Amino acid sequence: MYPYLLAFHSATRWLLLLFVIMMIARSFWAFRAKVNYTIYDRILRITATSILHIQLTLGIWLYIVSPVVSYFWHNMATAVHMREIRFFGIEHVGTMMVSMAIFSIGTYKASKQADDQCRFKTQVIWFSIGFLIMLISIPWAFSPLVHRPWIRPLYY
Repeated sequence: MYPYLLAFHSATRWLLLLFVIMMIARSFWAFRAKVNYTIYDRILRITATSILHIQLTLGIWLYIVSPVVSYFWHNMATAVHMREIRFFGIEHVGTMMVSMAIFSIGTYKASKQADDQCRFKTQVIWFSIGFLIMLISIPWAFSPLVHRPWIRPLYY
Protein backbone atom coordinates (compact mmCIF):
# COMPACT_ATOMS: atom_id res chain seq x y z
CA MET A 1 0.00 0.00 0.00
CA TYR A 2 2.81 2.42 0.88
CA PRO A 3 4.35 2.58 -2.64
CA TYR A 4 0.96 3.21 -4.23
CA LEU A 5 0.04 5.88 -1.72
CA LEU A 6 3.43 7.55 -2.18
CA ALA A 7 3.06 7.52 -5.97
CA PHE A 8 -0.48 8.92 -5.75
CA HIS A 9 0.61 11.67 -3.33
CA SER A 10 3.49 12.55 -5.65
CA ALA A 11 1.28 12.63 -8.75
CA THR A 12 -1.41 14.69 -7.04
CA ARG A 13 1.13 17.44 -6.34
CA TRP A 14 1.22 18.26 -10.06
CA LEU A 15 -2.55 18.63 -10.20
CA LEU A 16 -2.41 20.73 -7.06
CA LEU A 17 0.33 22.98 -8.43
CA LEU A 18 -1.58 23.44 -11.68
CA PHE A 19 -4.80 24.51 -9.95
CA VAL A 20 -3.11 26.76 -7.41
CA ILE A 21 -1.15 28.51 -10.18
CA MET A 22 -4.35 28.86 -12.23
CA MET A 23 -6.11 30.26 -9.18
CA ILE A 24 -3.41 32.83 -8.42
CA ALA A 25 -3.00 33.86 -12.07
CA ARG A 26 -6.73 34.22 -12.65
CA SER A 27 -7.22 36.19 -9.42
CA PHE A 28 -4.28 38.49 -10.20
CA TRP A 29 -5.48 39.13 -13.75
CA ALA A 30 -9.08 39.67 -12.64
CA PHE A 31 -7.99 42.06 -9.88
CA ARG A 32 -5.89 44.10 -12.30
CA ALA A 33 -8.58 44.08 -15.02
CA LYS A 34 -11.33 44.88 -12.49
CA VAL A 35 -13.64 42.16 -13.76
CA ASN A 36 -16.56 40.65 -11.89
CA TYR A 37 -16.23 37.54 -9.77
CA THR A 38 -17.95 34.83 -11.79
CA ILE A 39 -19.12 31.29 -11.18
CA TYR A 40 -15.91 30.19 -12.95
CA ASP A 41 -13.84 31.96 -10.27
CA ARG A 42 -15.87 30.35 -7.51
CA ILE A 43 -15.52 26.89 -9.07
CA LEU A 44 -11.78 27.41 -9.52
CA ARG A 45 -11.41 28.43 -5.85
CA ILE A 46 -13.46 25.46 -4.65
CA THR A 47 -11.62 23.02 -6.95
CA ALA A 48 -8.18 24.26 -5.88
CA THR A 49 -9.17 24.06 -2.22
CA SER A 50 -10.66 20.59 -2.69
CA ILE A 51 -7.46 19.30 -4.31
CA LEU A 52 -5.50 20.86 -1.44
CA HIS A 53 -7.61 18.95 1.05
CA ILE A 54 -7.28 15.69 -0.90
CA GLN A 55 -3.51 16.17 -0.94
CA LEU A 56 -3.53 16.89 2.79
CA THR A 57 -5.53 13.73 3.45
CA LEU A 58 -3.13 11.67 1.34
CA GLY A 59 -0.19 13.28 3.13
CA ILE A 60 -1.56 12.50 6.58
CA TRP A 61 -2.29 8.93 5.55
CA LEU A 62 1.21 8.64 4.12
CA TYR A 63 2.67 10.12 7.31
CA ILE A 64 0.94 7.43 9.35
CA VAL A 65 2.18 4.48 7.25
CA SER A 66 5.60 5.80 6.18
CA PRO A 67 8.63 3.74 7.28
CA VAL A 68 10.75 6.92 7.09
CA VAL A 69 8.49 8.72 9.54
CA SER A 70 8.30 5.62 11.74
CA TYR A 71 12.09 5.52 11.86
CA PHE A 72 12.14 9.22 12.75
CA TRP A 73 9.80 8.80 15.72
CA HIS A 74 11.43 5.61 17.00
CA ASN A 75 15.00 6.94 16.69
CA MET A 76 14.53 10.65 17.23
CA ALA A 77 17.87 11.25 18.96
CA THR A 78 19.80 10.18 15.87
CA ALA A 79 17.15 10.92 13.24
CA VAL A 80 17.10 14.68 13.90
CA HIS A 81 20.70 14.79 12.67
CA MET A 82 19.82 13.02 9.40
CA ARG A 83 18.62 15.64 6.92
CA GLU A 84 16.24 13.52 4.82
CA ILE A 85 14.76 11.67 7.78
CA ARG A 86 14.20 14.92 9.70
CA PHE A 87 12.71 16.57 6.62
CA PHE A 88 9.99 13.95 6.22
CA GLY A 89 9.59 13.34 9.95
CA ILE A 90 8.84 16.93 10.94
CA GLU A 91 9.79 19.70 8.48
CA HIS A 92 7.69 18.66 5.48
CA VAL A 93 4.55 17.92 7.45
CA GLY A 94 4.93 21.06 9.58
CA THR A 95 5.37 23.49 6.72
CA MET A 96 2.67 21.82 4.66
CA MET A 97 0.23 22.14 7.57
CA VAL A 98 1.09 25.85 7.84
CA SER A 99 0.61 26.21 4.08
CA MET A 100 -2.71 24.40 4.25
CA ALA A 101 -3.88 26.65 7.08
CA ILE A 102 -2.99 29.73 5.04
CA PHE A 103 -4.86 28.41 2.00
CA SER A 104 -7.89 27.63 4.16
CA ILE A 105 -7.87 31.06 5.82
CA GLY A 106 -7.57 32.69 2.39
CA THR A 107 -10.44 30.65 1.02
CA TYR A 108 -12.63 31.59 3.98
CA LYS A 109 -11.72 35.28 3.86
CA ALA A 110 -12.26 35.44 0.09
CA SER A 111 -15.69 33.83 0.37
CA LYS A 112 -16.75 36.47 2.93
CA GLN A 113 -15.73 39.50 0.84
CA ALA A 114 -18.65 41.53 -0.49
CA ASP A 115 -16.68 43.33 -3.21
CA ASP A 116 -15.30 41.39 -6.20
CA GLN A 117 -11.99 43.26 -6.26
CA CYS A 118 -11.45 42.63 -2.56
CA ARG A 119 -12.22 38.95 -3.13
CA PHE A 120 -9.63 38.68 -5.91
CA LYS A 121 -7.05 40.62 -3.90
CA THR A 122 -7.61 38.40 -0.87
CA GLN A 123 -7.19 35.29 -2.99
CA VAL A 124 -3.98 36.55 -4.58
CA ILE A 125 -2.41 37.47 -1.25
CA TRP A 126 -3.34 34.39 0.78
CA PHE A 127 -2.88 31.83 -2.00
CA SER A 128 0.49 33.33 -2.99
CA ILE A 129 1.79 33.12 0.57
CA GLY A 130 0.51 29.56 0.96
CA PHE A 131 1.95 28.64 -2.44
CA LEU A 132 5.42 29.98 -1.60
CA ILE A 133 5.48 28.07 1.69
CA MET A 134 4.31 24.94 -0.12
CA LEU A 135 6.99 25.30 -2.82
CA ILE A 136 9.73 25.49 -0.17
CA SER A 137 8.66 22.21 1.37
CA ILE A 138 8.17 20.09 -1.75
CA PRO A 139 11.04 17.61 -2.16
CA TRP A 140 11.98 18.69 -5.68
CA ALA A 141 14.30 16.59 -7.84
CA PHE A 142 16.75 19.53 -8.00
CA SER A 143 16.77 20.36 -4.28
CA PRO A 144 20.18 20.16 -2.61
CA LEU A 145 18.53 19.57 0.77
CA VAL A 146 16.25 16.62 0.06
CA HIS A 147 15.06 15.37 -3.29
CA ARG A 148 12.70 12.91 -4.83
CA PRO A 149 11.94 12.03 -8.46
CA TRP A 150 9.72 14.25 -10.62
CA ILE A 151 7.30 11.38 -11.12
CA ARG A 152 7.32 8.47 -8.73
CA PRO A 153 6.71 5.01 -10.21
CA LEU A 154 4.24 2.59 -8.64
CA TYR A 155 6.98 0.05 -7.93
CA TYR A 156 10.43 -0.06 -6.32
